[in-house]
Amino acid sequence: MRDAHRWLRRLTVLGTGLLLLLLGTAVPASAHAALRGTDPADGTVLKSAPRRVTLTFTESVGLLTDSFRVYDPENHRLRTGEADHAPGRSDTARVPLPAGLATGTYTVTWRVVSADSHPVSGALTFSVGKRTAAPAAPLPDRAENRATTSLYDIARYLAYLSVALLLGTVAFVAYCRPPGRARLYRPALAAWWVLLASTAALFLLRAPYEEGTSPARAFALSSLTRTATTRPGELLLARMTLLLLAAACVALLRGGLRRRVPRRALPAPAALVSVALALTWAAAEHASAGPQVPVAVVSAALHLLAMAAWLGGLAALLLILRRDAAAEPGPAGAPEPVARTVARFSRLAFASVTVLAVTGVYQSWRGLGSLEALTGTTYGHILLAKLAAVALLLAAASRSRRWTARLVAPAPAAHPARVPEPATGPPLPAEPRPDPGPDIPSVPDPHHLRRPVLAELATGVVVLVLTTLLTSTLPGRAAAEAARSEAAAPAGIPAASVTTIPFDVGTPGGHGKVQITLDPGRVGTNSVQAVVYGPDGGLASVPELRLAMTLPAQRVGPLDAKVTDRGGYWAADSFALPIPGAWTMRVTVRVSDVDQVTVSKTVRVVR
Repeated sequence: MRDAHRWLRRLTVLGTGLLLLLLGTAVPASAHAALRGTDPADGTVLKSAPRRVTLTFTESVGLLTDSFRVYDPENHRLRTGEADHAPGRSDTARVPLPAGLATGTYTVTWRVVSADSHPVSGALTFSVGKRTAAPAAPLPDRAENRATTSLYDIARYLAYLSVALLLGTVAFVAYCRPPGRARLYRPALAAWWVLLASTAALFLLRAPYEEGTSPARAFALSSLTRTATTRPGELLLARMTLLLLAAACVALLRGGLRRRVPRRALPAPAALVSVALALTWAAAEHASAGPQVPVAVVSAALHLLAMAAWLGGLAALLLILRRDAAAEPGPAGAPEPVARTVARFSRLAFASVTVLAVTGVYQSWRGLGSLEALTGTTYGHILLAKLAAVALLLAAASRSRRWTARLVAPAPAAHPARVPEPATGPPLPAEPRPDPGPDIPSVPDPHHLRRPVLAELATGVVVLVLTTLLTSTLPGRAAAEAARSEAAAPAGIPAASVTTIPFDVGTPGGHGKVQITLDPGRVGTNSVQAVVYGPDGGLASVPELRLAMTLPAQRVGPLDAKVTDRGGYWAADSFALPIPGAWTMRVTVRVSDVDQVTVSKTVRVVR
């Protein structure tokens, strides 16, 4: 008993530490709809003012009440028309601009919600007539609110863990028929409460999470009303309704209704509720956007159910294997009840692994799109980590299955009958006994399975957390498509070469990005403009900025652009680039008397 409690405490510490680690190191932006193109293109100089700003994404997006904000050259917000979708294009959002825009550079910030329920935000600039530098007044940060995002992510992880324990325990009781199943009621009830509470938290935080605002907005009536009319909100309400309906049915069955309902009739409604619960996840995340949506939703639901049956069943099995578990002996020569339970769960786990393998391969193909994305995207890196964890999980499961095979094998007789010796000749050799394998006793005790099961469960928690992290990461397919769109030249008036380079000097507030514009960005004489954005996303002033270009392939450079401070931005009217090629742009940013950093990026110069 003490060993079991000690290992359970270790598992709790491991799961909590891993959860906090992933929440602390997760990338803040979890956008799944990547920006494919804009009109006007970012950084372009237009001869006349555009009538509207149009953004095209890699998947359909939903609009917020304040999706677009447009700021004039003085950083004053303009009054715009109501944002909407282009006719018949749910992946294209647009906002009409006021007439008579003055000469100068305009900034557009935007925030939309991708089809898989995750918000995405960004900004772009365009100029009318000529470029100007806006005052160094910070623009509002629309990327995220860290408190809201952290609370929302914690609720998502708790929801995944609790649904695995709840559905897994139900499947374990229904199929494995364990002895002492009453001890599983409290863990299942606790999982139900955690799932209900985390779902309610997700519903309350949904509007602040989409808008990037404070958690205090969670209880605003307008926020709750809007969430209830969106697809993610409707699915969360459906999930809470299913949980309350299931609780009401269990309460009736534990009362006087149980005697009137045949036991054989119970698995069917339990399976229907489980499938419906799984669909509330599948219809709200990756599977709801991209190619083959109906097949993807079914695959995601089956993946979640199989994961719950395996991981939640492991947790239930661990409780059954406690040394004080009730286990009446079976008929002579038959395995004891705990052994029969372990054997049934072994079959259930094997079926779950088969479903996980098939659906996992399909979802990986759908999310990656290419082998290059496996090593070239964040989604691919997390998927590789998950595959490694799954390999460890299968190794732990194989050891448990070897124990199970010994448990269900007929026990050898205490006094085996002696083989009669022939009348003549030497005595017959004794029949060899099968080797149970290293570290496995010839007659194992079911309770000795606790440590292998605990190792399997701990690894399963790692797999589950990585799976949850995958749902908040831009799929490799979308990342590759966005990169191809970014590399393609925009249609219409040729745009200047605009390069954005992030920097970080390693001090508080000493990070941001530099946006360098080469006009026209071709061989010959170019004008240079460099604008520095601070950590809040607004324009910032720095005491010194230097820019140099090098062409390593031809051993040309470094060529100093000799940019000068023009009152809020840095510029050079004439900078010659003699030949085309992949130039290395090196930018040195000094933010104080002693703090500076040099960053670089490759820029392609064409004829």
